[in-house]
Amino acid sequence: MQGPTVAGRPMTPPGPSGRGVRSRAALLAQGLAAGLAIAWAAPSFAQAVPPAAEAAQPPDAGVTKPYDPWQGVNRSAFALGMSLDRHVVGPIAHGYVRVTPSPVRDRIGDLVYNLGEPGTVINDVFQGRMGRAGTASSRFVINSTIGVLGLFDVAAGFGLAAHDADFGQTLGRYGAQPGPYMYIPVVGPLDLRDGVGRIVDLFTDPVSIFTGGVTTAFGATRSGLSALDRRASGDGAFKALDDATDPYATTRSAYMQHREFLVQSASGATAVLPDFDAAPAKP
Repeated sequence: MQGPTVAGRPMTPPGPSGRGVRSRAALLAQGLAAGLAIAWAAPSFAQAVPPAAEAAQPPDAGVTKPYDPWQGVNRSAFALGMSLDRHVVGPIAHGYVRVTPSPVRDRIGDLVYNLGEPGTVINDVFQGRMGRAGTASSRFVINSTIGVLGLFDVAAGFGLAAHDADFGQTLGRYGAQPGPYMYIPVVGPLDLRDGVGRIVDLFTDPVSIFTGGVTTAFGATRSGLSALDRRASGDGAFKALDDATDPYATTRSAYMQHREFLVQSASGATAVLPDFDAAPAKP
């Protein structure tokens, strides 16, 4: 789900001190990005299914067993990820919310989302959904101009609704199966298909290519702001996990249902999503 166009390069190469300033800025931005990246995916997945709904589900009623062959390792990784969120990422996100007014956070959210629109366009085209590609293209042009580099979602007011598309979804549209479920600290929940998709998205993102990639100060800052915005907006989902009978299973179920929904929407299918996990039986 980047970056407004970068100003022209200096006519002459910067001196040693200029390079040092830019290097320090890049390192600071990269550090922020690394510290917040754990929140990249989990909020939207955790919101997909309320923990209460899972707890109310009978143990064997309509359950599709998830393909989680590495569950032992995954649970350990999940515990580590949640610990990092509890002690590092969460406090940073909470501090950001406390010191940043809601209208400013909204502008940041619109900005980082707008930077992801070109990637959405590419995957819409890969999926053969030219109408949606046109919508995403129009949104990017309108919001990058009238919307002041994406700070305001003006396109929504014109009836151009936002939508998401990624290469994992594209693979699913053409029949690729999810593969084994994984949880990776700093990355979050994913399956094999979406892991491949994320790598492809990383290297084909037009904004990243145009601005020099994630190793630049701009790229690292963009990644950090994106992760920060997602973690802050998904704070309620993280709090909901505290009340879940099995937070790991809840996150896994929510992630799998969320991804299944995206693949179905790319395929034009509408169906009731399966419940991928049952609540553990109470003694």
